[in-house]
Amino acid sequence: MAGFTGLGRRRAADPRLPPGQYLENGFPVLSAGPTPNIKRWELQIATEHAQRSLSWADFQALPHEDIETDIHCVTSWTKLGTHWRGVSIDTLFDGLDTSHEFAMATSHGGYTTNLPLSELRGGKAWVVDTYEGAPLHAEHGGPARLFVPGLYFWKSAKWLQGIQTMASDRRGFWESMGYHPHGDPWKEERYA
Repeated sequence: MAGFTGLGRRRAADPRLPPGQYLENGFPVLSAGPTPNIKRWELQIATEHAQRSLSWADFQALPHEDIETDIHCVTSWTKLGTHWRGVSIDTLFDGLDTSHEFAMATSHGGYTTNLPLSELRGGKAWVVDTYEGAPLHAEHGGPARLFVPGLYFWKSAKWLQGIQTMASDRRGFWESMGYHPHGDPWKEERYA
């Protein structure tokens, strides 16, 4: 068909695009609710054995890493070559033992998302506070958000408040509304 530029052609043009995705040059703002006004940021990390609480100063004192990666939204946009800076989840969980295999991320405003711990650990996820060399804007999850670039972006919870390990998987906000419990963009795990 002359002039057809469907999915196959878009993917062939750039193999970094997962199935069903298109390239986005901007950075769309999508949220489940209003942007919260966070006056005092604190992060709670909890397992079945221990809990760690970090103030903003504590978090800033931890070793930060630079991350360059692509991000993929379940609404079908992909943004290539983004630059972030943050603290590895491995660093945040250092010294906290768990036999659990799942976690629930919670945010200011009540948003939650469930994740396998295997998607958070092993250099796969961070809590980020910088995007493209500047402090993370509130509408994009600032002062700090979870960042799990291997999964659809709804799993990278904005305005992160806590991560709690779980013995069994429970659905988060979007997952309870029919989104896939895992969210791998390469497998098009959009909906359950």
